[in-house]
Order: sequence, then C-alpha cells, then structure tokens
Amino acid sequence: MLYSLFHYLEETYDLPGAGMFQYISFRSAAAIIVALLITILFGRNIIRMLQRHQIGEEIRDLGLEGQLSKRGTPTMGGVLILLAVLVPMLLLGKLDNIYIQLMLISTVWLGTLGFLDDYIKTFRHNKDGLKGKFKIVGQVGLGIIVGTVMCFSQEVVIREKVEAPVQKIYMNDQGQTIVEHLQPRTVIDSAPQKTTKTTIPFIKDNEFDYGWLVGGNDLLTWLLYIAVAIFVVTAVSNGANLTDGLDGLLTMTSVPIVMVLGTLAYLSGHIIYADYLNIMYIPESAELVVFAAALVGALMGFLWYNSFPAQIFMGDTGSLAIGGIIAVFALCIRKELLLPLMCGIFLAEAVSVMLQVSYFKHTKRKYGEGRRILLMAPLHHHYQKRGIFETKIVMRFFIVSMLLCAVTLVTLKMR
Repeated sequence: MLYSLFHYLEETYDLPGAGMFQYISFRSAAAIIVALLITILFGRNIIRMLQRHQIGEEIRDLGLEGQLSKRGTPTMGGVLILLAVLVPMLLLGKLDNIYIQLMLISTVWLGTLGFLDDYIKTFRHNKDGLKGKFKIVGQVGLGIIVGTVMCFSQEVVIREKVEAPVQKIYMNDQGQTIVEHLQPRTVIDSAPQKTTKTTIPFIKDNEFDYGWLVGGNDLLTWLLYIAVAIFVVTAVSNGANLTDGLDGLLTMTSVPIVMVLGTLAYLSGHIIYADYLNIMYIPESAELVVFAAALVGALMGFLWYNSFPAQIFMGDTGSLAIGGIIAVFALCIRKELLLPLMCGIFLAEAVSVMLQVSYFKHTKRKYGEGRRILLMAPLHHHYQKRGIFETKIVMRFFIVSMLLCAVTLVTLKMR
C-alpha cells in the first residue's frame, strides 16, 4: 500500500523523499525493522493472551531432560510470525508482483493449515491434531497452485543468454574502413521467454528444462512440474515441522536459509549480476528480497521469546508455514535443486525419522522385536539422549546451517 501511495505522490506531486520507496534496499530494511518491532512489541501481549486462554503445549513424556518443564508453555506463536511477515509486506511490497502474490498465498495457506492442526491439539485436546491425510491434501493443493502459476502465468518469465556477434570497426592508414569479426560474446537476450528451466548446482551449463524429460509436451511438462512443486512443498514443510523440537532450533536454522534465498533472488533479478555470475536472469524476482527481509525480521524477533528457555512455541502454525515459504521461494527463483544442500538440517531430521521407523518395522518383522538406529528420532532428540544440553544442540545445528548456506552461495562459482 505504501509503495503504491508514495509512487503516486512522487509521480503526481514530486514529493521529496517519496522516491525512496522505489528502492528494494530501502523497503527491505524497513521490512526488517517493522517485522522486528511487531514481534518484540506485541509478543509479550500475545503470550499473556495465550496464557489467559490456557493455550499451552501438551508435552508427552519421552524421558528427555527438562522436557516436562515445558508443559503449559503457550503455543500457536506462529500467528505472531505470520503477522510480522504479512503486515510489512502489505505496507511495503509491490502487491501486483506475481512472485509476491505467490508468497502471500503460500504464507496464508500453510499458516491456516498449521493453525487448524494446533487448534485441534489445543482446544479439542487431541494430541494427534489434524489428520495426516488432510495435511497432505493442503500441501498438495498449494503445490498445484504454485506449479500451475509458474507454468502458465505470462508474468513468470526468464531472459535467456544468447551468443551476440562482436565487431571491431576501425580505419586503416589508407583511410579504409575495416570490419573485424571477434569472438561472439554471451549476453542476456531482451526477449522474455516462458520456460520450466531450473538451476543445477556444480555444473558449468547450470540450466535444466523439465520439459526435456517429456519430449517438450506441454501437458506432460505441466504434470511433471506440478509433481516437482508438490514434492518440494511437502518435503520442506514437513522437514521444517520435524525440526521444530527444541527452543529456537527451527528459528535459528531458518534465518541463514532465508538470507541466502534473499541473496539469490536479488542476484537473479539484477541483470548485471546475473550476467556476471552467468546465472538465470528472472525479471521482477528481486522484489522477493523484501519478503525475505520481512521473514528474517519476524524470525529474529520471535527468537526474542523463543530462545531457551522458550516463553512461547510457534507450533505447526509457524513451522509448516516457514517450510512452505522456503519451498515456494526456491521454486520462484528456480533454485529448488539447491534445497537439499541449503536445508540440510531439515533433510537430516526427516531422513532420521524415516530411517528409524523403517528399521524398527523391518527388525520387528524379522526378529519379533523392533530395534533402533538412533537413540530417538528426530535427530536432535538423539543428541539429547546422549546427554548434550539443549542450547548446545541448537547452536551446533545453527552453525551447520550457516556452513551449508555458505556452500550454497559458493555453488554460484563452483562449476
């Protein structure tokens, strides 16, 4: 809203200072500040309201140190994160940008899905929450929306790199005009193109078109891309949900991921940097930097109350939304194949659960008694069982997340 307002004031009345709202850097900084202020200033009031309505976490006794002391801690704090993201975006974002529209839809969609899960757990006293099949339906629905928009919206385009002829024209000593043809130069074409290309890390020609797998058939390409979008949204949102098991763990490991996504969005949306780094140029994608900034501000502000000992938990309202936001963001900037590296913590948590359950079932069938690979799954509980204190686990996971995100950025040049 403010973007459109100040753009109008600048164009109509030449209002001094109004032009600042045209700069992504200014609006990103403002988004961080607004998101931080919302979470920090309103966080305590929301905690008191949740306590007053006895909206507390139900803790199952898993034999973990300090676990039962968390019982009754207010949950559904993800509502605070969502508000801290949506408010600055509605104020500072370009709401006519297709990528911003997709991010807003994803935030509300998965935030609502997580809210329903938390509501059933808290108010209906059903520890299982929303049935798994309904969660999957919600995630699949979002994947279909995102995949369809990415495939068919005329606003979702890239600009290809093409070989441009280079000539050197000069006059010799006899006054004759000499045209010398030099080595062609790779430049970014001015014509936008619809495509289902994505980025592959560690490869020199780092672009891959999903349509190649199905012979270029439009219908099959759409179906394949839909399947990819569904898998990415479901995998990352569930991975984030499993990671949210210790005070501040998901919050801290998500911050570097979102910062790297914001950096990649800025580079991909800037024609000069995209050309210099030889990466895909995606017009209008730089606007996603404002969204990434708002989310970073919201996460850092939420950490004010969510760090050990946590005064509030985000619940599925926050964890499902954060994972879904990361997934859709990566799809928008065509970097979804970087997610296994960038979100390595989420991947490790999810794989640890799958391996633990599969091995337990296999050994129970084979030996009549289930055996375990880890002391407990997800992975962070395994380290708790080994006697490592909660804050040390969180900090080490954060360091690993920082390392993985740094390697992700390095892939821009490692080919």
